[in-house]
Parts: sequence; structure tokens; C-alpha cells
Amino acid sequence: MSKATLRLRPDADGLSRAAELLSDGALVAFPTETVYGLGADARQGEAVAAIYEAKGRPSFNPLIVHLSDLAAVQALVEWNPQADILARAFWPGPLTLVLPLRADHGLSSLVTAGLPTVGLRVPAHPAAQALLARFGGPVAAPSANPSGRISPTTAEHVLAGLDGRIAAVLDDGPCTVGLESTIIGFDGPHAVLLREGGLPPEPIEAALGAPLIQPTDTTITAPGQMSSHYAPRGAVRLDATAARAGEHMLGFGAVKGDLSLSESGDLVEAAANLFGHLHQLDTLGGPIAVAPVPMKGLGRAINDRLRRAAAPRD
Repeated sequence: MSKATLRLRPDADGLSRAAELLSDGALVAFPTETVYGLGADARQGEAVAAIYEAKGRPSFNPLIVHLSDLAAVQALVEWNPQADILARAFWPGPLTLVLPLRADHGLSSLVTAGLPTVGLRVPAHPAAQALLARFGGPVAAPSANPSGRISPTTAEHVLAGLDGRIAAVLDDGPCTVGLESTIIGFDGPHAVLLREGGLPPEPIEAALGAPLIQPTDTTITAPGQMSSHYAPRGAVRLDATAARAGEHMLGFGAVKGDLSLSESGDLVEAAANLFGHLHQLDTLGGPIAVAPVPMKGLGRAINDRLRRAAAPRD
């Protein structure tokens, strides 16, 4: 695309325009409670292919499909009792469930990267809910950023990476959770933690009455499983207590920095600030040092994103 990306308001006119663009096969970024997603009609192969092109995303990396309610989800996949417990406990919300596709699902094969399963989510954000209701169909939507880079939590982040490459962004301010959804798959009666995210494992395990298991297969079956991901331009050094020469410091708790994820050590605040603060430090250029974050609750997902941001890159 060569035209500048439209910036739409989350009012009746903006939502109607966004839904029209999706129906026409165009790409529209929109807010969820986790991060901004880059949406396309999941039934149109050319529209889904445009997501991969705009992001520079590897075609073996599957996409999450967003729907307005539980009934719309159940029409696409083979349901199971564990999925039903989790959906009724945590939807709408930052949870994605990976389930086997029905034979008559109607989704483009590009959405699933050729896999027999698909990741599905019902987002809680009011603008996302309104857009999905107006559009009336499944919307494939990875994070609205160039592949492998820092995820976007504001419309400004989206435009910094994709202006002119997508049709529109629906701007409804910053995302509240700030981390991508937690992804759960299933191995028989067992729920499998495929990706840490905005819903901590503890309430999921409490709802199921059983522990989550770790995947035994290294095949990429869900988004966010690539070793290098969510990365700023400069190198990232973890578990730092002070910046070295030339580094910008991202603090947490008692460890001070140029910016702090949370001066009080609040993990919910830290999750909401993570990508936005990385974006700010990335604009300064140079490497980034990051203070230790405890491995509990949302800290597990924060550390997952930080490890991938710090991983060696191709």
C-alpha cells in the first residue's frame, strides 16, 4: 500500500468504516485489552496473506482468530469439557484456546499455517467487541507490528511500524493489560500451557482443578513461540541491577532506571507498561538493560517476553 493509514475513532462512524474495510479484504488494526491486533477477514485467503506481507511474518507462524462470543467460537472447532470450563471462566478476556478445526470451518488455511488446529479468542475490549459484532465474522489478528519487533499497545506504536502498509487503525487509546493473551492447548484431558500471557497460570489451574502441563513438542503450534520475538532494535541485557556505559535502564521495584516498569513492584502495572516502555527506550537507540522481575503471577509472562526480546537474532 502507498496511501497513509486511516486513523479511525471508536465511534459509530469509525466502527462502521473499519467493518467495511475488513469486509473488502483490507487490513485494520484495532485495540484489544492485551495489545493492538492487525485484523483481516479470516475467511479471505488474500486478506490473510496481506497480514503476513505487511508484518514480514513467517508463514509457518499461525494466527489467532478473534470472535465476538462463545457460540461463534464453537461453530469453528471441536469443543471439549476443559475448554468449556476455561471459556466460561475467562471469556471475554486475555485467553486463547487452541482446538481442532471442524471440517466445515471455512477459515483460510493461511490462518492455521496448515495445522489442523486454530487459536481462538473472545476479547474483552469494548472497541474490539463492537467491531467484531459489526463485522459479524472471524477476524485473524496477530499483533499489529513488524514481525519480531516490540508489540504495540497504542495506535502510535502501530503507525510507527505499519503506516502506509495497512488500511486503517482504530484508535481507542492504550491497552490495559499490555501483554498478549495466554495460550492454552489440549492433550487429551490435559490442558497445555503453550504461551504465558496476560492471564496468569494460577487462576487457570484453579478453574480446572489440575495443573497445566508443558508442551513436549517443539513444533510451533501457536503464536509467540519463536525464540527471538518482541525485540527492540538494540540488544537487551536481563537481570541487571544497574546500567553499563551506553545502556538505557528499564527498572523495576527498588532497581531504578530511565523508566520503571513499576516503582512499587506491582506486576500488573509492570505488564501494562512493558511494551510501551520498551518502545520509548528503543527510540533512544542503543542497548537496554532490564532489572530482575520475579517469576510469579504475571511476572512469568513478563520474563517470557523479555527472554525472547533478549534472544540472539537472525
